[in-house]
Amino acid sequence: MIVDDFIRRFSAGLAVMEDLPLPQARRAYDKLCRTFAPPNPAGMRIENSVVDGVSVRRFTPQQQTPGCVLFIHGGGFTIGSAESHHGPAASLAQMLEREVVSVNYRLTPEVDYPTMLADCRMVLEAIYPVALVGDSAGGRLAIDLAHQRNEAPPLGLIYPTVGALSLECLGEDAPLLSRNDVLGIRQQCPDIIATQRDSHPPATSIEMLTVERDPLTLPIEAAIANWREEGASIGYRCAPNMVHAVLHAHTLLPDMSAAWQDFCQQLKQRLN
Repeated sequence: MIVDDFIRRFSAGLAVMEDLPLPQARRAYDKLCRTFAPPNPAGMRIENSVVDGVSVRRFTPQQQTPGCVLFIHGGGFTIGSAESHHGPAASLAQMLEREVVSVNYRLTPEVDYPTMLADCRMVLEAIYPVALVGDSAGGRLAIDLAHQRNEAPPLGLIYPTVGALSLECLGEDAPLLSRNDVLGIRQQCPDIIATQRDSHPPATSIEMLTVERDPLTLPIEAAIANWREEGASIGYRCAPNMVHAVLHAHTLLPDMSAAWQDFCQQLKQRLN
């Protein structure tokens, strides 16, 4: 597969969702994302459960090291689930050789951002993870969870929303995520505007993965520069020619696959 094929397929799936009621659109999104996921790794145990009233999906690899990782899915705070991000979470568990707990936090418009954050915090406080990993919206939640900890565990962040999310800060429009898309997310969840929070690093140990064609990459790189100046240890890679949401197809696109493998390997080293 080439990235343009992914863009066409994913865009077509998103277009179908536009005319659906939100519950049906969410199910369609889950199904769309799963079409890019590889088969489950051999020997991996996968189970749905509840942690302190919050639904989670656990991924336990055949070969595992003690200590689990909390994974927080993306989806613009309105869609996404452990089902939509089943593939990345399973891959993360396999690559890190650790149990991964993927959290089904509640979404807007049913709840506000502090409630989403509280759902994730409930799971975090119950499982004591050795790392927090999140993509896109999930990366924002992971950052804010870390800001609430006196000593945050290592963070693994995939194209998160950071900073003011204003037109002055964002990069150019790109397929699957435009500048106006970002502004719409900011309007729907104003609590994600993190100009002050992101002036300081959320953790001392961070691995970051971005993609070249994404308006979020420019503010992320600005945040990384500031966080490094304040002493945070940050590993960074940007997948060339890739677009937002391509994490779902990381096994099908060589550039994203290479970036994902490096991200996971370096995060694993931070946990050893």
